[in-house]
Amino acid sequence: MAALEKHELKHESKTKLLQAAMNVIRAKGYTATRIEDICEAAGLTKGSFFHHFGSKEELAVAAADYWSEVTSAFFAEAAYHNSTDPLERLLAYVDLRKAMLRGELAEFTCLAGTMAQEVYATHPAIRDACNQSISSHAATLIPDIEAAIQKYGVQGDWTAESLALMTQVAIQGAFVLAKAKQNVQVAADSLDHLRRYLEMLFVKPQSARSMQPKQEIV
Repeated sequence: MAALEKHELKHESKTKLLQAAMNVIRAKGYTATRIEDICEAAGLTKGSFFHHFGSKEELAVAAADYWSEVTSAFFAEAAYHNSTDPLERLLAYVDLRKAMLRGELAEFTCLAGTMAQEVYATHPAIRDACNQSISSHAATLIPDIEAAIQKYGVQGDWTAESLALMTQVAIQGAFVLAKAKQNVQVAADSLDHLRRYLEMLFVKPQSARSMQPKQEIV
């Protein structure tokens, strides 16, 4: 029993460090984040940190993987999957991403995107972990895009994978602009444009399009 409790405490402390890393790095950036900052946010000592991770870089790679695990579970259970129409599922996905623009910038921006922009040339291990996170999430959209291509008879010299990645370009770019302008509304406007682009791309009949009035993010 004592050994089991020790194992559970060890797992709990590691999770606290990963969660702290996600929050602190999104707020401060990877370079500006110190191990002391993460330990303070987690309520743990540096001894505990180095028990689990050999360096800040090692923690960042693990945090990117943990971010993927947490967000994958969230999106897998989201209601946008419920529609029987593949285009409606894509549009509902964009609507969900817009609805998530709540709170402070660091609360809704992407850990993988934040770190990739900063360390792509200096920390390849972190860059690759971020790429895996973003690309694997984009891949979850491919089946719906392929189904929408078939249903709406869309033809072009592009692939479902390239469109799935483009959605992430739009979303990550929206985060960057929101940070640069310190204005979440610019991100919301960008996602509105992404939604309209998807509607036009699949030539969905006007009568079936969502005509909801534009809602501003407050």
